[in-house]
Amino acid sequence: MSRVCNICGKGQASGNNVSHSNRKTRRTFKANVQKVSYVENGKETTGYVCARCLKKAERA
Repeated sequence: MSRVCNICGKGQASGNNVSHSNRKTRRTFKANVQKVSYVENGKETTGYVCARCLKKAERA
């Protein structure tokens, strides 16, 4: 599964692990995407949506 939101396009980001001795190694931050059904252009479709977009949809 590619961890990309179908609504906003949020995907994987990269950064650093920082140890107590301040050494840095590369790491990835994966988007929190869930498989849900949602309405797009008047049609109900199934796809991956990030948690922020789900929260926005519940408030609207």
